[in-house]
Amino acid sequence: MRHRIPSTTALRVFEVAARHLNCTQAADELCMTQGAVSKQLRALEELLGVPLFVRLNRGLVLTDAGAWYLQRITPLLGGLAAASEQLALAHSPRTSLTLRMPHILGDRWLLPRFASFQREFPDFDVQFTNQIAAGSFGQLDADAEFRFGSGNWAGCEADYLFGRDMIAVMSPALRERSGAALARGDLRGLTLLEHFEVPHAWTELQRVLRPAPERPAHTIRYEFYSTLLKAAAMDMGLALVPRALVQEELQRGELVQVLALGFESRQGYWFVLPSARRHDQALAAFRAWLRRQAGSMLFAAGTEPGLAVPGA
Repeated sequence: MRHRIPSTTALRVFEVAARHLNCTQAADELCMTQGAVSKQLRALEELLGVPLFVRLNRGLVLTDAGAWYLQRITPLLGGLAAASEQLALAHSPRTSLTLRMPHILGDRWLLPRFASFQREFPDFDVQFTNQIAAGSFGQLDADAEFRFGSGNWAGCEADYLFGRDMIAVMSPALRERSGAALARGDLRGLTLLEHFEVPHAWTELQRVLRPAPERPAHTIRYEFYSTLLKAAAMDMGLALVPRALVQEELQRGELVQVLALGFESRQGYWFVLPSARRHDQALAAFRAWLRRQAGSMLFAAGTEPGLAVPGA
């Protein structure tokens, strides 16, 4: 007999989507793309042979079968997370940490600073991975992670690092070709380059700037900021990006800020750990060092460092 046992990733995605009844909000909590969330839900429904959601324009609605399934798997996921957490704490040497991290955050922000952590804690063994798991710390693949979002994740504490300071950039060649339109503040003829996880960036920009610029006529979205920045440098459009991630291109002259366009987004990069591990000595040491790094960068920029956001 074939057992229909879904993956923990599929179950976690289902549980989060059922709480939010919205794939975009579920993707934000899970640090996944909306497409990946939808794919996991479809695969789970195909495995079980029953629809779990009714999909509407305004979001998701649980079917009777979906509501029944949610009620029964929620305590099972909680028990699995608790058992895995206890086993990890009992057998993991606490001078060792595994951290999940987006590639561009490591490349542009963390690794240039990491030598100072190694000097301060020479006996620590820190491993990095960018593997996206179930979005839960119940598994043994990561002790904590760097996430992009609003800073509110159930059962977690989050320290703001950077990324809310967004600016608009383009290549010097495109700026020269678009000079007349830019002088009028007319951006409609440009192509807007956005990150998949920040689909509301232009709306946020319009909310804070007066007069509010009209949205460019065309939009291309990218899953990775590294690809988005390359596209901008290749004259493909106007990009909205966190200032901290584009410093190299600005310094080399590959990209230029346009019309001083910029704004403070509601989303950014955070260091996130399970609330149950707030007193873990290894995590506490890394967290304290990380806060100092973020604080020194924010003070240098003339802003205040972010505060920790406790888990819900």
